[in-house]
Amino acid sequence: MRVVLDVNVLISAVISPRGNPAQILRLWEQEGFELVVSPPILEELERVIHYPRIQEKYSLSEEHVKQFLQMIGSGVTIVEPSVELSVIEKDPPDNRYLECAIAAGASYIVTGDDHLLGLKEYRGVAILNPTEFLALVKLGKV
Repeated sequence: MRVVLDVNVLISAVISPRGNPAQILRLWEQEGFELVVSPPILEELERVIHYPRIQEKYSLSEEHVKQFLQMIGSGVTIVEPSVELSVIEKDPPDNRYLECAIAAGASYIVTGDDHLLGLKEYRGVAILNPTEFLALVKLGKV
């Protein structure tokens, strides 16, 4: 099963090791699903995790950030979307998650973003928040 995780879920997993996003990341590490990203998502992750306010507020050392980015970079499937979508007009960069999911044939997008969550589903891809995704995992539906 292929899953696209929003950068907000990945960052939350790093800053809160006990939260639902961290549980999802551990599930991926245990090969519970295939994590799929696109180059624009990786670029966003690199940019956001280096925001000074995030590093300072959550005491993220450069070594910790480097290890996290290496883990993500080495264990994911990278896809190159062939289409550019404009489904989410209020926040166009959110479309990169839809593009990635469609290109990868993903089953789920897991996000905390209201623009994406408002869609609920797009072209057969379910869009869930971390709590909803983990509930499906516990029910054995994922």
